Amino acid sequence: MNALLQKLLSLTAFAVISSMSIGSALGQAAKVTAAKPEFDDLPSPQFSGGKQKGFKPKDWLEIETKINVAMSPEPKSKTCDRMTVKWYIAIKDPEKSGSMLLLTRDIEHVNVPLSEDVFGSVYLSPASIKRLTGQDRAGKGAVEAVGYEILINGEKVAEDSTRFKPGWWNAPSDKISRSDAVPLLSKSETPFAHMWWDRYAEVLDPRTSQ
Repeated sequence: MNALLQKLLSLTAFAVISSMSIGSALGQAAKVTAAKPEFDDLPSPQFSGGKQKGFKPKDWLEIETKINVAMSPEPKSKTCDRMTVKWYIAIKDPEKSGSMLLLTRDIEHVNVPLSEDVFGSVYLSPASIKRLTGQDRAGKGAVEAVGYEILINGEKVAEDSTRFKPGWWNAPSDKISRSDAVPLLSKSETPFAHMWWDRYAEVLDPRTSQ
């Protein structure tokens, strides 16, 4: 193979790779319609099968929002490969009256169906509610505000909040402080993981997200 032919092949290969990179960078424009977040107490589910054991269900706190994603041009798969929901939960500080703790969690979703209502959610366990409130029930009574941001391809495409103006989680305040005292959990990390499956956007397994 002579030098001229090698050069032509190299230039052709570079052109193809460059074209693929540009197409990937451009991607699809995403539009997201999302509802105001809601939250409620849910008792621990009870499942039948095997040996039954008695227990008194305690409350989980569930926070969720309805999401509808559209993309242009619409891919043949009719799905959004990946979507991130960044949750911000302000809870009354049990140690300091009038102050709040800010709990945060980023949840990755995959294979989100387009032009279809799905839900994103995040949870506080009964043990976390107990630590924050001293009670086994009524965790929603400790919630001061809930907010979220939705990102697709690293770009923020939606945000909302229950009480304060969206973005309050980034505003400096002597009344609120970030805390990792208790974890916010994805649906896949709770007993509700396999319940109401088609209602919720699929959660990316953190073991495969690297």
